[in-house]
Amino acid sequence: MEQIERIRHMEELLDETEKVVQDLSVAIERYEKIKDKINELVSYYESPLWMEDYRDDEKGKLPKNLKRGVLSEDAVYNLLSELKNIEDKIGII
Repeated sequence: MEQIERIRHMEELLDETEKVVQDLSVAIERYEKIKDKINELVSYYESPLWMEDYRDDEKGKLPKNLKRGVLSEDAVYNLLSELKNIEDKIGII
């Protein structure tokens, strides 16, 4: 690899890495800001209220046009599992 080509290549690597690091920094800041909301979601999901809401949905007591992905048996669990995997990867406790 010639000198000029090498320097151009390394500049591309630098630019790409800077962008990824900036994106990651922004994502971590957003995560930190929403952590309390995540905890609120976990508390709801683990509470008797979630089961009550789930059962009422199963009985057809909730409006048909109500967005209720949170009552899916897997949506919150899968989200929290993915969050745990990400935390493990980047070492966030």
